[in-house]
Amino acid sequence: MGAKRVLSNSLRIAWKDLLEFSRVRMAVVLLILMPLFMMVMVGYIFPSASSLNHLPVGLVNLDAGGDNSPSYIFITQLEAIGNQTGMMDLSSAASFDNIRTQVQNGDIYGGIIIPENFSSSLMAGKQATITIVTDQSNPQISTMMQSALTQTIEQMGTWLAQQNVQRLDNSFGADNSLAVIKPYNVQTEGVVPGNPNYFQFVASGIIAMTAMMSVMMGLPRAISHEKEVGTLDGMMSAPINRLSILLGKTIAQTTRGMIQAIIILVLAMTLFGVTVQGNVLLVFALLFLGVFSFVGLGIVITSYAKNEETAGMMLMTLMFPMMFLSGVFFPIQQMPWFMQAISKVFPLSYVTSALRKVMTLGAGVPAIATELAVLVGFGAVMILIAVPVFKRAMTR
Repeated sequence: MGAKRVLSNSLRIAWKDLLEFSRVRMAVVLLILMPLFMMVMVGYIFPSASSLNHLPVGLVNLDAGGDNSPSYIFITQLEAIGNQTGMMDLSSAASFDNIRTQVQNGDIYGGIIIPENFSSSLMAGKQATITIVTDQSNPQISTMMQSALTQTIEQMGTWLAQQNVQRLDNSFGADNSLAVIKPYNVQTEGVVPGNPNYFQFVASGIIAMTAMMSVMMGLPRAISHEKEVGTLDGMMSAPINRLSILLGKTIAQTTRGMIQAIIILVLAMTLFGVTVQGNVLLVFALLFLGVFSFVGLGIVITSYAKNEETAGMMLMTLMFPMMFLSGVFFPIQQMPWFMQAISKVFPLSYVTSALRKVMTLGAGVPAIATELAVLVGFGAVMILIAVPVFKRAMTR
């Protein structure tokens, strides 16, 4: 009977918090706009393979060959590929210094330099060197452009080599000549079907991060603000178990966090084509465990704060390291060893890792058993700590 009454009171307090929240129109609008803003901002900021469209590239031709020279044929083919794929727009440049000036002015994103001995090297049976100039101030675009140009030029070189081999020995067919030039054929295949882009990697972390921010930003008002205005004292003086108050606050914040997480998941799937390879119910379970962990941690920190402003600053100070050290935007594996050790302390790391495995790789429960155990354990420990800390804070 006592447990039933505690649960009943907890639900009433949770309903009270959610009802108060719904009466603030701006808060309800932000509940929807915040995940929309986060997903749209991140989804369109990070480049993908399809975002390399009509990049301006400077072309320097120092070769003195005529209209039938290898350099002329190379440029003609390169322009045709650029026009066909829409990947780049070539413009003439006089020298490397000219390319550097245009890159500094923001007119082009890089350049291609054909040296003086390009035609003579090819005609002499030697390799011809082609230089790709990149803009180091924009490493992501620079790396993607360098990779795309290198692949394009290598494919053109393979085609030219095939023609040369066929001219040398007519006994080779098209397939045989390719086998002579490239005896090894490398194919890549992912664990799951399709070619997920970088946003597929980021989406799971953004979903977890948004849920965390929703909870962390709501707790200062749910606890510290009510303590300041005196409404929390009114609940404390009522014939209600303090555990009911804590559970009610937890249920209300968990509900808010889940609503925003679901909104951002739907946006990711509808706007940016993010696919959930695994079980959707498992995704929701992970989101719930993540929100549950954030609520417990937030209650502990908020209970120590003297007022709403201090609580907000403390939680914001904690959120920023979690955002950048939990693998949301950058793989944890590429971080220094000491940062990898720090990342293991944050619950957001385990939520992000588990969501990524389920959503991107189609993993099941056995593959994320470690993350599940950590989240359940962390959330339970935080709630157990939060109960006495919350009670002690309410008596001050």
